[in-house]
Amino acid sequence: MNSSVKVAPVERLPTPLLAVAVGTLNGKVPTSLLGLDEALDGALGRAIAQGDLTGERDSVQTFYGVRGPKRVLVIGMGKLGEITRGAARRAAAVAAKRAGALGVESLTFHVPHEFRGGVTPSALGQVTLEGVMQGAWQFRDLKAASEKKPPLKHVDLVATREERADMERGRLIGRAVAEGHRLARNLQALPGNVCTPEYLAMVARMLGKGYGHRVTVLNRAQMEKEGMGALLAVARGTLEEPRFITLEYKGGGRTPPVALVGKGITFDSGGISIKPADKMEEMKYDMSGAAAVLGTFEMLGQLKPPINVVGIIPSTENLPSGTAIKPGDVVRSHFGKTIEIVNTDAEGRLILADALSYARRFKPACVIDAATLTGAVVVGLGHHAIGLMGNDDHLMDEVRRAGDLAGERCWPLPLWDEYREQNKSDVADVKNSAGRPAGTITAAWFLREFVDGFPWAHLDIAGTAYTDGERPYLAKGPTGTGVRLFTEFILGRVRG
Repeated sequence: MNSSVKVAPVERLPTPLLAVAVGTLNGKVPTSLLGLDEALDGALGRAIAQGDLTGERDSVQTFYGVRGPKRVLVIGMGKLGEITRGAARRAAAVAAKRAGALGVESLTFHVPHEFRGGVTPSALGQVTLEGVMQGAWQFRDLKAASEKKPPLKHVDLVATREERADMERGRLIGRAVAEGHRLARNLQALPGNVCTPEYLAMVARMLGKGYGHRVTVLNRAQMEKEGMGALLAVARGTLEEPRFITLEYKGGGRTPPVALVGKGITFDSGGISIKPADKMEEMKYDMSGAAAVLGTFEMLGQLKPPINVVGIIPSTENLPSGTAIKPGDVVRSHFGKTIEIVNTDAEGRLILADALSYARRFKPACVIDAATLTGAVVVGLGHHAIGLMGNDDHLMDEVRRAGDLAGERCWPLPLWDEYREQNKSDVADVKNSAGRPAGTITAAWFLREFVDGFPWAHLDIAGTAYTDGERPYLAKGPTGTGVRLFTEFILGRVRG
């Protein structure tokens, strides 16, 4: 999608669709929109006076002009005291989603000064691009060409001369983040017969070729040589070859890297402990953590921030067969600890255990993993927050701040020693499932068994990686969760 920053009165812009984001209105036309109201022959004022136009969050009112913009969407952001980066991002997404429904290929987006709250021009430029590309996203690659609607191709941001440069800097950041977000969602949307472990490896290689990232892909034999017994145990049930993928972005000299780990189960049937048939098709989303890592490396390739980042993606399918692991089996991890398999559907933590152990060789400054790990996190936090756990309070605070900026909120859960007791095994060092009580926490405690020598944070994104219904600002399906959070964390480290 092309984008630019324009300096002009909104009422004079010859755009097919002007979207204006406003907060709660006080019964009269905002001063900065008087010119637009005049161009609409007073339609804004009449709608406000009648109570039809209020500025309530996600509300949309359409006006048709004779001069200037052909269509005007007025989109509500809610109460003035609640207007943040997230509110502006959401409004931009609502605008783009509506543009897609109309088949409009060009959009102009504007937030009047009265409704910007504390959002700076730079931040506004960033979140507008993020929001527009989020709302405009459609996945039609596997449908007949005749069913495709014209995509939104261009967006203009409106600024004053004084703020144009700052908004332009933000626009460039937002564009890079949005491209990474789009890549992640496209990968998530693909079915398991297309998006295999080797497909993820191919995407990593393409990113490496396009941006100069160093990419290493281990096959089954190389993983056996490396001693990745936990990952290989999960891979025993499938004919699809597993892959262990690493990407290295080097922009920070000799400084220790930030390591990002993404769970890459490209389809999860549960294995021998098979899942119910209902909604099993959604288990193609079990590689959402991997998609977030790959999307972040798209962003890194475009922005080139002065920092080192490593991406680690363990990837396989989890299927039942005559060769699949069974409840009661014991496997040896890359870390050296033995694991009793009590539930083959607790497979994500197995492949992450080997990835977290492998991360040690990079001597990372910190490690953050993202995984659709437990259904329990949905019970605890629903679909509005990421479960956050870790071994370092400062790192967790940093991740939480990044999540707030990204609109991907995290909520901390405790890793008290008492929870560790639930993972004890009678025959091995640890078992891979502690049952239903505190399932999200005990899963994180399992991962912590394989963390050594670095600050670590775990993001359980099972409740936020995808949605099973349409929202005003988001299409049904994959959400790309993790890309924006990882980006804000990395840029925060760069700023210091």
